[in-house]
Amino acid sequence: MAKIAANLRAVRERVDRAAGRSGRDHSAVELLVVTKTWPPEVIAEVLEAGHELLGENKLQEAWGKIPELPASARWHFIGHLQRNKARKALGLFEAIHSVDSLRLARHLDRVAGELGKRPRIYLQVNAAEEESKSGFAVGELREALPELLSLEKVELAGLMSIPPATEDPEVGRSSFRKLRELRDDLEEEFEVSLPGLSMGMSQDFEVAIEEGATIVRVGSSIFGPRGVAGSTDS
Repeated sequence: MAKIAANLRAVRERVDRAAGRSGRDHSAVELLVVTKTWPPEVIAEVLEAGHELLGENKLQEAWGKIPELPASARWHFIGHLQRNKARKALGLFEAIHSVDSLRLARHLDRVAGELGKRPRIYLQVNAAEEESKSGFAVGELREALPELLSLEKVELAGLMSIPPATEDPEVGRSSFRKLRELRDDLEEEFEVSLPGLSMGMSQDFEVAIEEGATIVRVGSSIFGPRGVAGSTDS
């Protein structure tokens, strides 16, 4: 318990300092603690330390763990979501960070209406158009945004991205900056608010915050190394 609580405090302090460097109050940046591969008894230590915002990227794993943890926990889904799993995901998570197509957004809107829910969604952007990654290309997002804004049962929280994998946190800076600039351009062009920027992981979350992140996805800096490599958190 002591080690995880200490790591959590240290990460929070780093988040606060990075927010200060970006000219923002620490409350402007949320810390999403990614619990992938960790069992409920370990995750419970984060909740006992007073942190309730948690993220999972494997639906099957979440399905087994979430009922074992206190209802006070707030869960976000950060992994790739298949349309046939949307109903299950909306039953567990208050926000989806990985909406990578108009088709998926439409489906979530319909299912949310059937379930009487209004989830927040982040639109995943593949600004570099990397073949290995999902997400809207920039031009595709501009074309889809009018319809996305018309959806009634989901709330557009903002944009999400996964930068190129690297150990150098500075490598992702330009990617983070581009996502923020894209968000700003879309807000001006469509006269809409897209406040959220979900970007930054253990190796680069401070750089992401300096470039405007409003929520960072951090796991291994709190729990320690895990045996399973991830793509949407670290």
